[in-house]
Amino acid sequence: MASVPFVELASALVEAMGQRLDSAKPIPEGLVLRTGDGFLYAFLEDPNKVSLDTIRRLFETGGGSALHLVVLTPGHLPLALSGEVTGKGGTLVEGARFAELARQLGLEAFLGEEPRAPPRETRRLLPSAQQLDAILARARTWLEWGVPALALRFYRQASDLKPGFLPAKTGVGRSLLALGLVIDADRTFDEVLAVRPDDLEARMGKAGVLGARSLPKEEVEVYRVLLAEDEARTEVRAHLVAALIDLGDWAAARAEIEAMLARTPEEPQLRFLHAAALSHTGNKALGEEEREEARRLGLTLEREAALCQHLGLPPPTRPAETSAPVVRWKSPAARKPTVEAPPAASGPPPRRTKPAKKTPVRAAPRRRTSATRKRN
Repeated sequence: MASVPFVELASALVEAMGQRLDSAKPIPEGLVLRTGDGFLYAFLEDPNKVSLDTIRRLFETGGGSALHLVVLTPGHLPLALSGEVTGKGGTLVEGARFAELARQLGLEAFLGEEPRAPPRETRRLLPSAQQLDAILARARTWLEWGVPALALRFYRQASDLKPGFLPAKTGVGRSLLALGLVIDADRTFDEVLAVRPDDLEARMGKAGVLGARSLPKEEVEVYRVLLAEDEARTEVRAHLVAALIDLGDWAAARAEIEAMLARTPEEPQLRFLHAAALSHTGNKALGEEEREEARRLGLTLEREAALCQHLGLPPPTRPAETSAPVVRWKSPAARKPTVEAPPAASGPPPRRTKPAKKTPVRAAPRRRTSATRKRN
């Protein structure tokens, strides 16, 4: 069974996220919680004790009623198990991201850490407004990190805190769309547009719904209408690029990417997309140069691998492993996790040069002393 400290941490995380529990069930590997919005949260203490059967049982636990499985663990699941989770549409929050979730919610003590210093306020806000800002910041972070299940939880928490707050509602729609819950997402965007017909986020969301329904040409047309209204809408152009790539129109995508690069030439992700567009339009050599430039500008290996997977490109060659410190969950009695130091920073291998040719060094002749003369 899971240790008492880990169960306490799991319970504190769920409570801090504002979840309404329908049921809680301990399992040998941890704790499974079903929430009021139909999600199934599985907290697994030691991933080394998790088997493929465990993961499959978790999917069966929902009995078809759970919309989404979210697996959370302080360690790292083996690749085969993590692939099983994500391959079946589940969400995985592990390692450093698990620890970051606890920190975001002010639960550092469960990790054996000192509480974070509160951020400096640049403007005076009521406590409720500060709380709303913090929740929305968490929601945006998890959506950007590609974990829409947690983004949805925080956007819904913000909506509960301030009903009728449209930015939170559009965030709910975007998260639902990212989870593949297209009908729910479409309904959410319609609710926003009924109140504010010109809401840009909701109109972009409706375009995304068209793409999710395999209507990419119609999706592209909506984005072009939005750009015709205001060419400076960079976020619309970014969605247009994604839609054009999904459509396979790399020539048009390249033109839009180059228009964006004219404004932000130092953006590494754009440079990578430009590299892909160049390669798909017959200029592979220049595409490789652009890819190297994207890396030089700060494109991480993790982000590059995610982009390659999305675009159907071969994964990048992995250099010597580098990582941030990894939090390892210790024995239940010691509530403090140990921190594993990261390996040495990777980079291009040092140039090998021939060692300088060593010249023999002769010892200086020994001086003859009176003692040695007598011996002789």
